[in-house]
Amino acid sequence: MQPQYQGGGSPDYWKSQGADKKLIAGICGILLGGLGVHKFVLGYKNEGIILLAIWLGSFILSFFTCGLTIPITFLVSVFGLIEGVIYLLKSDEEFVRTYIYNKKPWL
Repeated sequence: MQPQYQGGGSPDYWKSQGADKKLIAGICGILLGGLGVHKFVLGYKNEGIILLAIWLGSFILSFFTCGLTIPITFLVSVFGLIEGVIYLLKSDEEFVRTYIYNKKPWL
């Protein structure tokens, strides 16, 4: 069942519904995306743990594999960067509907 959207296009309404998380999640995605901080900001605990585990695991494994897993660390960081940019490019209304109401965890 879809949640009822009320309040129209009022910027204050969307801020009160979670759009205030858009800026911090976007910046965290850009700067700390590989660590999954942006996922934790949005309340996506499991997805944040997955990103953190992949990033840390590949970083730690790089010491034992002479750096062969560094590309994985890089890719996870780029993925977070892309998500951060996507968050910032969405309108407040679209952000709230997509990531707060509908709980879309990936991209």
